[in-house]
Amino acid sequence: MALAGLALALLAAGCDTAGSPPSRASSASTSLTLPPIRTFPTRAATPAHRANSDMARDFLDLHFQLEGGTPLPVFTRFEGPVRVAITGQPTVTMQPDLTALLARLRAEAGLDIRMTQEPGTASITIEAVPRHRIQRLLPQAACFVVPNVSSLEEFRHNRRAPQTDWKELRSRDRLAIFVPNDVSPQELRDCLHEELAQALGPLNDLYRLPDSVFNDDNVHAVLTGFDMLILRATYDSALHTGMTRQQVADRLPAILDRLNPRGRTQAPAPLPATPPAWVAAVETALGAGSSAADRRRAAHATAAIARDLGWRDHRRAFGHFLVGRSEQIRNPALAQAHFRTALTYLGTGADTAKHRALIESRLAAYALRAGDLDRASTLIERALPAARRGQNAALLSTLLMLKAQLADLRGDPQAAAALRTDSLGWGLYGHGAEVPYASPLQEVAAAHEAPRP
Repeated sequence: MALAGLALALLAAGCDTAGSPPSRASSASTSLTLPPIRTFPTRAATPAHRANSDMARDFLDLHFQLEGGTPLPVFTRFEGPVRVAITGQPTVTMQPDLTALLARLRAEAGLDIRMTQEPGTASITIEAVPRHRIQRLLPQAACFVVPNVSSLEEFRHNRRAPQTDWKELRSRDRLAIFVPNDVSPQELRDCLHEELAQALGPLNDLYRLPDSVFNDDNVHAVLTGFDMLILRATYDSALHTGMTRQQVADRLPAILDRLNPRGRTQAPAPLPATPPAWVAAVETALGAGSSAADRRRAAHATAAIARDLGWRDHRRAFGHFLVGRSEQIRNPALAQAHFRTALTYLGTGADTAKHRALIESRLAAYALRAGDLDRASTLIERALPAARRGQNAALLSTLLMLKAQLADLRGDPQAAAALRTDSLGWGLYGHGAEVPYASPLQEVAAAHEAPRP
């Protein structure tokens, strides 16, 4: 999407709410000076709050199993300094985002990891290519990591060879990460965080983790305190490549007590395993290849399975969130009920703040539409800190646009204009300027235009 089109989409998102606010489409038709793209400063994550016994269980399940459930016989990691090279056609934001990520990995996970300008010597090669080249090989993947290759072409020639099969991996010496260079800066950054973390450490994802990028719900966009502790433990001197699960399990308590002293005294709160039926329902509900009806049915199934299992954690909330998202245009009243129910299972802890912010942004849109300005303001202000801490520019752009709409409805056009400019700056990072505009902001706009319940 061109920059002018992006601006129009952002400005139009506030239309048709309660009362008769100024038309955003009309505003966008006038000359518009685009603000600079906004980016987040590099900052450390909040440390993990977990009992060490729970951390040990998560560590073992992340390291000794693939996402599909295949067990891994031995522990692997890089043994020695890790050097990272960029190849292909990187975007202008890729280098600074990767530099910031490597700085965090050194400071928070204690890793010896740096950039190299010599791809032939790199431990990890990150190749930036058009999305269609990635999906030609793995249709459902936004980005991915492969062992024992250094280019997409090399992977194409060896994709069925044992050397690129993770379950055959016995040591990590050379890996490649393939990322799209025609998506939004935020989507590219998210790929860098998740795939580099898996190149360095765990190969599995667990839906039971509320505060991790090692979770396919995609709520967390950048590495969290939990993720950094997992990586720090991965590279502890007491572990080495080739150890069995039991050997690692025997050493983990001492490692975690040293790295996470406060975890010694925290009460364990282990969550039950996630059954395959729930995972399959979530994947369908989120899947771009499914019909709207199939996604809606899968979302309801996700919530029903969690209810039948008696869950009361973030996974129960996520099912209700998925139902709300699937119903928000067709049945706004039902959607709001599920969003509110989701919040009741998320509590008030820091580990679910980003989950809550996603829901609060949608409830704020409904409150604006109903003319409940005080409620909308409360929800927006609750969600903004989590969007900033989680470095979710797309969500931050949405919230600022809603806040601009609120300022308009309260008769403060000057504040509204400043908020829209700020929203657009974050939108350029969160949604991009030359990519299809599909985002939570678009969903909010659609919810505004839905018929009243």
